[in-house]
Amino acid sequence: TLVISLAIPVSVIGSFVAMAVLGRSLNVISLAGIAFAVGMVVDAAIVVLENIYRLRQQGMSRADAAYRGAAEVWPAVLVSALTTVMVFIPILLMELEVGQLFRDIAVAISVSVLLSLVVSITLIPALSNRLLVGNFDKGKMIRVPIVDGFARGFVAFWIGFSRQVARSKLTAVSVVALITTLAVATTWQLLPKLDYLPTGNRNFVFGFVQPPAGYNLNTVNALTENIAERTRKNWASETGRESAPGEPPKFERFMRVAFNGRAFIGGTSVDPKRVSDLIPMMQAAAFQEPGTFAFVFQPSLFGRSVGGGRGIDVDISGPELDTIFGVGQQAFFKLLPLLPPTEGHRIRPLPALTLGAPEVRIDPNRVALADNGLSAQDLGQSIDAFNDGLRVSEITVDGKRIDLTLMGSVDNIDATQEIGALPVVTRDGRVVSVDSLANIAVTSGPTEIRRSERVRTMTLRVTPADSMPLQQAIELIEDEVVGPMKEAGLPDGVRFRISGTADKLTETWNEILLDLLLAIVIVYLVMAILFESFVYPLIILLSVPIAAAGGVGGLALLNQNVFQPLDMLTMLGFIILIGIVVNNAILLVHQTLLHIRRDDMPPDEAITHATQNRVRPIFMSTLTSVVGMLPLVLFPGAGSELYRGLGSVVVGGLALSAVLTLAVVPPMMSISVGLFEGRRTKRLASVSPQGAE
Repeated sequence: TLVISLAIPVSVIGSFVAMAVLGRSLNVISLAGIAFAVGMVVDAAIVVLENIYRLRQQGMSRADAAYRGAAEVWPAVLVSALTTVMVFIPILLMELEVGQLFRDIAVAISVSVLLSLVVSITLIPALSNRLLVGNFDKGKMIRVPIVDGFARGFVAFWIGFSRQVARSKLTAVSVVALITTLAVATTWQLLPKLDYLPTGNRNFVFGFVQPPAGYNLNTVNALTENIAERTRKNWASETGRESAPGEPPKFERFMRVAFNGRAFIGGTSVDPKRVSDLIPMMQAAAFQEPGTFAFVFQPSLFGRSVGGGRGIDVDISGPELDTIFGVGQQAFFKLLPLLPPTEGHRIRPLPALTLGAPEVRIDPNRVALADNGLSAQDLGQSIDAFNDGLRVSEITVDGKRIDLTLMGSVDNIDATQEIGALPVVTRDGRVVSVDSLANIAVTSGPTEIRRSERVRTMTLRVTPADSMPLQQAIELIEDEVVGPMKEAGLPDGVRFRISGTADKLTETWNEILLDLLLAIVIVYLVMAILFESFVYPLIILLSVPIAAAGGVGGLALLNQNVFQPLDMLTMLGFIILIGIVVNNAILLVHQTLLHIRRDDMPPDEAITHATQNRVRPIFMSTLTSVVGMLPLVLFPGAGSELYRGLGSVVVGGLALSAVLTLAVVPPMMSISVGLFEGRRTKRLASVSPQGAE
């Protein structure tokens, strides 16, 4: 145990150095990768030491056991490490946003595993030669009553199983077909809906406040003051940091920002773990203002802006504003019962649902302007001079260039409706009023005109609750809102488009599927080089669907306690599984071929002996990997929501594949190894004795 444990500090500390050289930072994601690697870096050391230990039990000297034990398993250990590392090649080349997160884990695990390979082939044999002294007679070893009895029965079962499938090809085919079918069916049945990236638990809540149309800055500022006053009793600075049992946490800080026609509110919690409990309190305070809507949420760690993260944009585009706003209102009121705000969902229209912002429209009278020798531009500039001012030139004052602005007297009008009384000077010097040159209407209009792909667009930004995966929300919107409205018929030129994070999810999912296929191809080619065969790697790859079923099962178990969707970080777990679950199968296949090619054993006997010799290292390495990763899955803490899904997939896949690899590889070897090794023997026999030797 002491010999093996030395692989951990060497690999982990070495990974710190390598990450610094590569310019990667130590963050929650990269540290999670190193934590995963702690259980994996001892795998190679366990395999090498166990083989040395087995040879010592057979009576071999320390030096011979250390050399031969390492030499026997070196090819298998090398390929196992290479498959673990090379599955990350597609990840390192990924240019999407999630590629930044994946690279940290990829670098951390890859460097740790490569260093553990070096340790296993240098340090482990050297220490074994020095430390493995004493009596290695099996009869004199310390007995552990319950564990030893279970272990003997377990090993006897798998030896008997391998002997049975080696004798009966029909049994072998039936077992492989049954297990593979069950694994694929389980994966398909339990696979959860997709999500983009976890929200995280950022200690910050933020809200968009939409007051009634037409409110000026002073009115909006007063409105935010009222909201702040309603929450003041929950400010830590006012009433203390402790909250009563059953009450929401206190605000550590509260902020409000007022603009013309809109406002922001936000706050942080005294208890960072309960920050989301502040959302209903802030929403209730804002909704008490007549005609005011509030959209309060906990921003995602991975959003590009405060409002980024899991937003689904339902874009309604068309040529006429009135038409697209009408369709937008229909869609909004269809979405409300499907995604109610009371359950944590948020639907925010961009801009507001109505064209109700007060607006003064000045429609120039072309005839009146021509009679007075003026143009529409002259009229517009005159009105600008009495409002924001008209920039007429740029001058230099004390060495600084400043704008020269022409401004009319602010005392000319006291109300918006009096804009028609503004004076305009004609070309012959007469002064006339605006209403004699234009038709003035006080009406309403939009607060902003948004465009997407150069077409007028209204957007409904839907942010589903954290308990609903993004894919489920997208399907709900398409099936219950967009689809029925299209079938009912949309006005001419109006179209729907779902964008935002939904686009990123689709793009990332397609990229990860491609990366999964590339990872499988890379692993296959690496193993083909080791075994000098294109068939044996296919046998080993049968462990991949089994691991996928275990990964999905681990995710399903995790969802019994906490909600965990299949987000893109969790999907990385399946890519990692491809590289590590083949390790056990590699050991079995390599040992079987070693017995056939070196020891001249018959295929059936070689399969049985390989199973017997490799049961112990398979389960020792699997247990260390699983136990090393379990704390990341089981123990809650800051950042655990980011990597617990990834951990559950890897733990579940490893645990199931450790058992079922023994049930799949021996039957497949019994079907194929006799045929292919017989051909190999004939091919070698055709070579001259000197060449063959």
